[in-house]
Amino acid sequence: MNAETIYWHQFIEQMSNIIDLPIAPESEPGVVENLQNIAEVAALVTEFSLPESIELAPQFTP
Repeated sequence: MNAETIYWHQFIEQMSNIIDLPIAPESEPGVVENLQNIAEVAALVTEFSLPESIELAPQFTP
């Protein structure tokens, strides 16, 4: 999904209604900005291709 095609204000309004989380009108521009930033970072992760030979680790150990 391209972040450019998302209608953020509508998305925020609908999702806040679904999860019953009121968002003050004066806070909405900050929420939009944060979601756009999150979408940009997520795109970097989801668009990174991995070779088919990669296997999942059964347990993450830092």
